[in-house]
Amino acid sequence: MAYVTTRAKRIPEWKIKEVEELTELAKSHKVILIIDLMKTPTAQLQKLRRKIERKLGNALVMRVAKNTLFRIALERAGIDPKPLEDYLTGVNMFVFTNLNPFEVAMAIDRVFTTAPAKPGDTAPTEIVLPAGNTGFKPGPIMSVFGKLKVPIRVQGGTIWIAKDTKVAKPGDTISPELASLLQKLGIEPIIVKLKIKAAYDSGVVIPGDQLILDLEAYRNDVMRAHLNALWLGVEIAYPEPEVLEVAIPLAVRRALAVAAEAGYVTPDNAEYVLRLAINKALAVVAALGDKAKELGIEVEVAAPVAAPAAEEKKEEEEEEKKEEEKKEEVSEEQLAAGLESLFGF
Repeated sequence: MAYVTTRAKRIPEWKIKEVEELTELAKSHKVILIIDLMKTPTAQLQKLRRKIERKLGNALVMRVAKNTLFRIALERAGIDPKPLEDYLTGVNMFVFTNLNPFEVAMAIDRVFTTAPAKPGDTAPTEIVLPAGNTGFKPGPIMSVFGKLKVPIRVQGGTIWIAKDTKVAKPGDTISPELASLLQKLGIEPIIVKLKIKAAYDSGVVIPGDQLILDLEAYRNDVMRAHLNALWLGVEIAYPEPEVLEVAIPLAVRRALAVAAEAGYVTPDNAEYVLRLAINKALAVVAALGDKAKELGIEVEVAAPVAAPAAEEKKEEEEEEKKEEEKKEEVSEEQLAAGLESLFGF
């Protein structure tokens, strides 16, 4: 009788150690972010990691790991990996932290680096070749400049770009000639950022597109909600100091308006009611136009107040008139005295 024996597959030591470390990280952090690395070059990833570490310091731990090992680590940490299953594809980096997931996601989203363009890439922004010395010797490369419609000149044995020249606008597909020329000139037009697939926060999974908030729009929404709540409180006269500061003056104005419409006069609102009645009467007269005169309706308009200059001139004229009258009075007295002395009156 033959016996078949199977030899247990030996698990590499590095995998065991990796699972242990991931398990400990999952246990000691309440938030885990999954970042897609499928289209992130290794050189750019290292730059991005250094920038994030400088920005957030020891507040997070970043680990690139296989998805199978991460699943095992989650299970050992007491976390069900099923809600994250759709995100555990391709090459991922896992970020462990105790910070708010939205705060971390927005901090990561603001970090970027650049990379050389490859043929077929899409220009993320306008690409401009700056004027100046390229350092290239005259030769076949001059035809590349010509094809891209870049004005050049030969000076001092090298090729110079005559003026700043736009060679691509946002959304354009980068041609092989342009990609090669940009690389030779040391221009890296491609913006590289980390793409967050999702975040796990104490049992809640948040998709990546919901982690990046428009703070200005969010601030405006909060302000609008506050104003709506305040206005609702004013309408129902909710007994809160902030609400009553608005509700009481509004109630007074509305009460005055109702009293004026009803013609109800009290010592407190008499002026308001009479002013409103006069304004309405004037509006009726204005609407009647010439018909008002035919009906015998006339409105007396108070004379406008004289301008200061006119008043001063008027006062000067009155003063001069008084002086003349005074002179005339003196002359008559003198004349009477003379007559008296002459005829002995």
